[in-house]
Amino acid sequence: MGKLDGKTAIVSGSGRGIGREIALKLAGDGAAVVVNDLDEAPAEQTVADIRDAGGRAVACTGSVTDDDFADRFVGTATETFGGLDIIVNNAGYTWDSVIQKMSDEQWDAILDVHLKAPFRILRAAQPVISAAVKQARRDGEPVPCRKVVTISSIAGLGGNAGQVNYAAAKAGVTGLTKTLAKEWGRYNVTVNTVAFGLIRTRLTEAPATGESTIDVAGREIHVGVNPDLLETMEQMIPLGRAGTPAEAAGAVYLLCLPESDYVSAQTLVCGGGFFL
Repeated sequence: MGKLDGKTAIVSGSGRGIGREIALKLAGDGAAVVVNDLDEAPAEQTVADIRDAGGRAVACTGSVTDDDFADRFVGTATETFGGLDIIVNNAGYTWDSVIQKMSDEQWDAILDVHLKAPFRILRAAQPVISAAVKQARRDGEPVPCRKVVTISSIAGLGGNAGQVNYAAAKAGVTGLTKTLAKEWGRYNVTVNTVAFGLIRTRLTEAPATGESTIDVAGREIHVGVNPDLLETMEQMIPLGRAGTPAEAAGAVYLLCLPESDYVSAQTLVCGGGFFL
């Protein structure tokens, strides 16, 4: 028996990297998972891997910033698995510049994916959660604890030069989390955030030559971190290294377990002891 048997989770940005590890970890403990990615292939691969391991999963592809995405994401969970118990807002990317060189497009794009998209997903989930809680109370049944975990960053807690858009969005996640914890406490929902430090993913491992890009809504975004800068950053981390996607997923997993049912409105920093 898994600790999450009978639970349904939605995890945005879970076709690759940290999100994929989160989806695999939740599914491995019994949760049915709705997997999301911009692209169909990685989402379906994660679904296949979960099913091959004996779990339950379905894909919901598309950009979290699309106007219809939130309703479709939540609807996939309820229509396929009959409910919604765990929400992990993970999707995102960075598009960095110092403030004098940052365009309105850069600002809006990062706020949209890191702050507006989680807001929309949570707004779409509220009627589903409220109805389930009311039904349980009418039936005289205990109301199970549901979970929300939204991914933040140490940039949102301490700022980071060259990331004014990203830092502002992630700081907003903290406000969203604390407010929703107060609004949804009556539904027995815990709402928390995990602030990541330096985690090695495809976005950090790509060479910072300007040649590595990702395509987001028709935008070609340059990604990658200079290897020398990565090494310098790692030397500043008390544990002496960057984290892995699996370790990052572990921090999220902790806040989805029954053992954290009395933890809400908190930010868990997963950064190897490093704080900006």
